[in-house]
Amino acid sequence: MITWFLALPVLVAGFVAVRLVLRRSGRTALWWVVAADAVLLVAATVVLALALGGGSAQAATTAAQDSGSGSAALIGAAVAVAASTIGAGIAVAYTGAAALAALSERPELFGRAMVIVGLAEGIAIYGLVVAVILIGKA
Repeated sequence: MITWFLALPVLVAGFVAVRLVLRRSGRTALWWVVAADAVLLVAATVVLALALGGGSAQAATTAAQDSGSGSAALIGAAVAVAASTIGAGIAVAYTGAAALAALSERPELFGRAMVIVGLAEGIAIYGLVVAVILIGKA
């Protein structure tokens, strides 16, 4: 968790630097953006290497048993719910619009249209089921 608190100011500074550089015009702005991206890539690689390989093997094993597996399961559950909800929203947007267009021309297609929209909503339910399973593992 402390890694995120250390990395967040670096990311914000990188974002601000890129925004300031993009206000310039010409080819130099492109080179500054590429240089800033390279610096951020190196910084992210260093932070990742420290997070994965820092400390002895026994300390890493103890830390993983204490808090790592539970927090990883909770983060995975959050990602599962967020991604499935976004995907379901996009799917319902397209299928709902198509269903309404079809219903305006042929009202007898109501049952079929609602089944298709319901299948799109099911994506969010699958994400919720995965999240419940992951929380149960934590």
